[in-house]
Amino acid sequence: MGKSRFHWLCFSFLRLTSSFWRGPLSKRSLIFASVCVVYLFFMVSQIGYSQQHRDRRTDRDKYRHTRGLYNLGISDVLPDSVDLQTGASFVVPTRSNVVYITLRSKRLKPAIIRGTIRPKLRRKVKRNKSPNSSFTQNKFAILERDSGLIKQNFAPKTSWRETSDVDYKSVVIIHKAQVDAEADSHVSSIRIYSQRAPPWFSAQDVKAMRFLADAKVLRIKEVSRGDSQSLLIFEGETDVSPSTQKHTKRNNVCEGQCGVINSPVDTTEVFAFHLDRVLGLNRTLPAVSRKFRFLQDGQPSPVVSWDPSLYPEGLAAGLSTVRLTWGEYQSSLRQRCWHKNSIPKPESGCSTIHHYEWSKLALFDFLLQIHNRLDQSCCGFRPRQEDECVGLGHHTECGKQDHIQLANIIHRNHNPRHLVFTNNKGYFDRNEDNLDFRLLEGIKELPEQAVSVLKSRRLREKLLQSLFLDQTYWESQGSRQGIDKLIDVIERRAKVLLTYINAHGIKVIPMNV
Repeated sequence: MGKSRFHWLCFSFLRLTSSFWRGPLSKRSLIFASVCVVYLFFMVSQIGYSQQHRDRRTDRDKYRHTRGLYNLGISDVLPDSVDLQTGASFVVPTRSNVVYITLRSKRLKPAIIRGTIRPKLRRKVKRNKSPNSSFTQNKFAILERDSGLIKQNFAPKTSWRETSDVDYKSVVIIHKAQVDAEADSHVSSIRIYSQRAPPWFSAQDVKAMRFLADAKVLRIKEVSRGDSQSLLIFEGETDVSPSTQKHTKRNNVCEGQCGVINSPVDTTEVFAFHLDRVLGLNRTLPAVSRKFRFLQDGQPSPVVSWDPSLYPEGLAAGLSTVRLTWGEYQSSLRQRCWHKNSIPKPESGCSTIHHYEWSKLALFDFLLQIHNRLDQSCCGFRPRQEDECVGLGHHTECGKQDHIQLANIIHRNHNPRHLVFTNNKGYFDRNEDNLDFRLLEGIKELPEQAVSVLKSRRLREKLLQSLFLDQTYWESQGSRQGIDKLIDVIERRAKVLLTYINAHGIKVIPMNV
């Protein structure tokens, strides 16, 4: 306000004294005019400087704003409390304006999911490539050539049991074609993705399963056993100790490690092996499901580990079996033979089998409804017309039950106290109102470990985890949906068995013998 008034006085004075510019000026007028000129010069210079300073400040603010948005300097713009892990928005004040800065949230790595089941890997199989590919053409040519050899060797055969003494060279060519076609994508059908298998499998079990599922087939032969059903055995390529080779060579059946190929309809053998291990019985031989391109059109067939100790005198003499009638079996149960390692009297009629073995066998056979050992005449249930016991006329023998012979009671030659569960042909299509309770007759004790698994409600979880290992069997039964149906049957029978235990006062005791 004072400056504007001073300006007005200067200009008014100059205007009033304009008439004196033509004549001589007084001393006072000159001094006052000089002061006004100096002041005007000073005001003009100040206005120019202020405008220049304002322009520079505007440019600097623009640069700072640009640098904060596109080239953010953490030390210049962000406060110390900023957390880059959260990705929050902040309001940063400046001298002249406010800059809004939004940090992009930092992408975190997904957590590592640790589980017992590994997702299925996609196989990069070289198939159906362009016909111009020489590699594919060569592989298809080899397969077509080998297919001709296979048809030539197997064309006269009508049954899978009649393929005896398969030509050695043709089998080698078949395997070579398979390996060449899948050399870059071969994955074992035994799916063990963690560092160790489930605890109910031993190291020998895992080794046997891998051999049966993945071993290179060297020779296949049919071996007759007199009146018994013949065996179809394949010999695989593996490292076998000299002692084992000598023992197997004496039997003239298998010179290395072998497996017995069963009919594709006997799929219960694989399920029985896993159920036996889950329950802690450990009485079955390792079994897997495997596809053979030269047998049954590639359908999965159960393959059971070959155990030469079951044939100490060779196949001609047969298995190491225990011959008992139903009456003798019931008598041995009452006498508790070999219980607490007490030697039975000669007139007792006891066999070499320990008393606890019958309890394990009864529990196992009841869950799977296997009647070809303790009830081969089908006296404990209503058989169907197509059942073997009806077709062979065994069902008519039920009137004289004490004289009916037990069958398939097998032990190893060097271990006569323990049973070996073989030929485990079970039935999943038998309803709860037609179960064979004759299998439990005379049983007063059952193994604690197996019963505890049935009571723990973890039977399904363990069976799923166990059966998942055998990919071929898993897929042949309809994957998870089909396996669940089989486990449903076992769980319902387990409930019936637990009710039977309570109703009949059966003791549940440890049986670690």
